[in-house]
Amino acid sequence: MNENQNTEWKESWRDEYLKWICGFANAQGGKLIIGKTYKGVIKGILEAKSLLEIIPNKVRDMLGIIVDVNLKTEQGKDYLEIIVDPYPYPISYKGQYYYRSGSTKQELKGTALDSFLLRKQGKHWDGVPVPQVSTENLYSATLLQFRQIARKSGRLDDSILDEKDDALIEKLKLWEGKYLKRAAVLLFHPDPEKFVTGA
Repeated sequence: MNENQNTEWKESWRDEYLKWICGFANAQGGKLIIGKTYKGVIKGILEAKSLLEIIPNKVRDMLGIIVDVNLKTEQGKDYLEIIVDPYPYPISYKGQYYYRSGSTKQELKGTALDSFLLRKQGKHWDGVPVPQVSTENLYSATLLQFRQIARKSGRLDDSILDEKDDALIEKLKLWEGKYLKRAAVLLFHPDPEKFVTGA
């Protein structure tokens, strides 16, 4: 068996491998094998029994998750198998987010991190709330044009289109709590570039 998206081999334990565990938890889960070379040759580890207690405690304290740590023996040598389940919410290690991609550990930054966090929260980029905008900031001419096009297409009932702007925005599901969504800004704000670069 080779290293792959769900399996990583390490010769000995180092605390930095918590990043790999974080990456597995944020992706599809996986196994971290301690005591094998990168070619999959059993090297064994002498401190295997003490690590059975140390590793789960470190993972719990540093990442806030639980992993299974199993003691295995092959060719008379002990090694550890750390099984990491995928988690439905984002897991960070010292404030940084890692993700298992292929057979590599990637640190997520910038737009990749934004996209990952939104996906884990079950949201999309255009559904992010924009606190600085209210319906008064939306362009009435664009809302009027939307009503005309929607009426002509017949996709929305006249009773909805005749409602006030707040109610129309509500029916279009463009609110996130008490804030307008980014989609509302892109559709109806006179200067969406102010809030969304490249709009």
